[in-house]
Amino acid sequence: MTKLCVFDFDSTLMDGETIDEIAAACGKKTEVAAITERAMAGELDFFEALTQRVRLLAGTPYDQVLHICQNLPLMNGAQETISGLQQRGYKVVVFSGGFRQATSHFAQVLGLDGEFANILHQRDGQLSGLVGGEMMFNDAKGNMLKRLQHLLGVSVADTVAVGDGANDASMFPYAAKKVAFCAKPVLQQQANIIINQKDLRLLLEQV
Repeated sequence: MTKLCVFDFDSTLMDGETIDEIAAACGKKTEVAAITERAMAGELDFFEALTQRVRLLAGTPYDQVLHICQNLPLMNGAQETISGLQQRGYKVVVFSGGFRQATSHFAQVLGLDGEFANILHQRDGQLSGLVGGEMMFNDAKGNMLKRLQHLLGVSVADTVAVGDGANDASMFPYAAKKVAFCAKPVLQQQANIIINQKDLRLLLEQV
């Protein structure tokens, strides 16, 4: 029987926020990080926060963005945790409100079974300040999880969802194991498994 574990990417599989790393490279880290913090705490609508932040990145060279996205620091224990879950019969997928420029690379590095994310638009070798994709809204991850369960024939009882921010909460109604990993209070309040150490291997003790 197929089981499913869905991870958030930024600050869950990856140690940090992709958009903050790109912003640091183009001198916009303070402005972008402030919006990121409020969005992850549930104080801002995710779609509005995402589009505001990406707009600030306009003009950043695209080759620089790709270099940053493919050299992000993985969370401690990420590789071992994914391998361990797959050995136990889980399909392991990442849902990211961040960007496929990063998730598609790390899906290969980590051996993930699938990845869904947004895409930074580029024009003439620079970021245009526009973004599109599958994970643009507060409820996007929950909607995608429900669709994926239907496609794979996986029940709520056999689903694990792991995240750290407010936009991960929409997955929790569709997962028996709702994991808040080094998470904001808004997500911890809705979780039934809380891990507060930066070591993903602790998840293997819970599934």
